[in-house]
Amino acid sequence: MSEAADIQASDDAPGLAARPAREFFGHPVGLFTLSTTELWERFSYYGMRAILFYFLTDTLANDGLALDDATGAALVAVYGSAVYLVTVVGGWMADRVMGARRAVLAGGVVIAAGHVSLAVPAHWTAYLGIVLVALGTGLLKPNVSSMVGELYRRDDPRRDSAFSIFYMGINIGSFSAPFVVQIAREIGGYHAGFAVAAVGMGLALVAFVLGRGALHGAGDTVPNPLTPADRPRVVRMALLIALALAAATGLAWVVARAGSQDAGVLDVVIDALSYLAFAAPVVMFLVMFRSPRVNAAERSRLTAYIPLFVAAMLFWMIFEQASNTLSQYARDHTDTNVLGFTISPVLYQSVNPASIIVLAPVFAWLWVRLGDRPSTAVKFAIGLTLAALSFVFLAVASAVAGDGRSPWWVLVVVYVVQTLGELCLSPVGLAATTLLAPLAFRGQAMALWFLAPAAGQAITAQLITATDGMSRTSFFGGIGLVTLVVAGVMFALAPWVTRRIREGAETDEEIAARH
Repeated sequence: MSEAADIQASDDAPGLAARPAREFFGHPVGLFTLSTTELWERFSYYGMRAILFYFLTDTLANDGLALDDATGAALVAVYGSAVYLVTVVGGWMADRVMGARRAVLAGGVVIAAGHVSLAVPAHWTAYLGIVLVALGTGLLKPNVSSMVGELYRRDDPRRDSAFSIFYMGINIGSFSAPFVVQIAREIGGYHAGFAVAAVGMGLALVAFVLGRGALHGAGDTVPNPLTPADRPRVVRMALLIALALAAATGLAWVVARAGSQDAGVLDVVIDALSYLAFAAPVVMFLVMFRSPRVNAAERSRLTAYIPLFVAAMLFWMIFEQASNTLSQYARDHTDTNVLGFTISPVLYQSVNPASIIVLAPVFAWLWVRLGDRPSTAVKFAIGLTLAALSFVFLAVASAVAGDGRSPWWVLVVVYVVQTLGELCLSPVGLAATTLLAPLAFRGQAMALWFLAPAAGQAITAQLITATDGMSRTSFFGGIGLVTLVVAGVMFALAPWVTRRIREGAETDEEIAARH
């Protein structure tokens, strides 16, 4: 998922009073600390993700895990889904238990342990590493960017440029990681590549720990600490989560056994996590709709948010396939000869962050020039349309290639078109979420937004396993055409959604919540 959603989320977070501090290019030195931390954390995350599918599906002789392509792709998808599910818990832990700074530090340590586990040449440590990276990222991801907001007052004119600098660091890390990790992989195999990711996370931790003084207490405060009176509710919540995990696992086992006697533990895990990712947003919507603290007007606006959520979910379903089905297409169906040079399929993972670096300033200028046009709902529809068209284009390219390979530039076009869609949808996503969420659930709006990519990647995991053996033209074309129909519905619903957003912005409660 794009980090633009995280940046927007942080910008909506309440800032603390500005702290006296030395400055770095007109900004607090703490911004340099957090930007450096996130640059290296994203380097480690995207470096690991760039080679994960290839590692899972390569032969044992090449130090891979020898999974079939469908299982490997589904596992990568559900891993991404799990990351976003855990961010809900990570945000809660920071708000109620440990504060953002300790959450980031703990998450970084767990991520580093995960990359080290992946660097060890053993099967069980590889699976342990995937679990640890997912857990650690879920703890770190929602909290590091929120600390940027704490360095500035709400009315500080430097806030927007601060998040732009922070965002640039993220994309530098994301862009460079596949190149460095691929070099390490060519020299020492997959485990060397994962070791590079571990070093990247280690550098992130060093930057974060050494730069603590520059943060001047940002992230140290627990915004809403647990009290003794909260303990029974927390225990009930923990029991409900455990029950949900058990129910999802049980259902996944029954379904797996009914579908195939050869179903293994990995199939059950993939299905169980998918069910949880599907169920989480449904439960959250139901809780909001049924809450006595939500009035009729808020329920009306919440209803208007559902099409936006569905659009976001389907967008991320397509966009996040960069690490699974598109990685497979790059390896098996793309001519990697570029102007006489042979490039690794891994390097396609750098196209999106490179496109973001080039195009994000253009879009920022464009939205300022256009003001409120197009509306949020139309931006969502445009973003979803572009994602759908990228898959339709890939399906056509695949059909043209037949049994051969598509030219190298086909996937570049796919990634650039998806990036254009991302810049239409992602930066405005959380703003719409916080605006349309009921006032009593405003603090949980970020969790709801993160459940969209979680559910989207869960859909991907199920589609991959359900369509195993289908031609790539049918797979990409089918997804693209269905999504294009949904985008058309989104365009039709846009005026209705826009009216609800404007009504939400005009209430006194909403205005008070935004200032």
